[in-house]
Amino acid sequence: MQNPRLAGRYAKSLVMLAQEQHALDAVHQDMKYLAEVCRQSREFTNVLRSPVIKGDKKEAIVAQVINSHVGKLTSAFIHLLIQKGRESNLPEIARAFIEQYNEIMGIHRVKLTTAFPASEELKTAIVNKVKADTPLRTIELENEVNEALIGGYQLEYNGNLVDASIARDLRDIRKQFQTNVYIPDIR
Repeated sequence: MQNPRLAGRYAKSLVMLAQEQHALDAVHQDMKYLAEVCRQSREFTNVLRSPVIKGDKKEAIVAQVINSHVGKLTSAFIHLLIQKGRESNLPEIARAFIEQYNEIMGIHRVKLTTAFPASEELKTAIVNKVKADTPLRTIELENEVNEALIGGYQLEYNGNLVDASIARDLRDIRKQFQTNVYIPDIR
């Protein structure tokens, strides 16, 4: 069960604690690792969310997964989550932490969706174009492949969507044919 408010509060607490201990960057790397593990392993996420598996078993499983990959602060935080019965929210907490970290550091996420894997030159050109056309200076580019676009790209940043895909052009053409403005309605 997703609870963005709870995730945001736990993430904020961890951000504040990490700032106090001057470990914000290290905890950020840990949270990126955890978010990636949760994204790649549906089984791991199911274990975290399972009401049947007891907390001590979950803690042993989580310890095996994060062993030597995360720092003491992150490990203690996860231990606290499991003790409080909030481990099911760990994937959302990790994402919320990353979002809050990006906000603190002024990092803007830009998502580029293309029909085929984008080359490094294209990624660099997109980042440079976004920097030139917007006030965004520090950009973290996320690339996704969606063959349904047929060609072109979609660019998402700050709640904006630039859709320059062939699929959108085809949808626009279909609408034009359906509402043919050149032939008046005959009654």
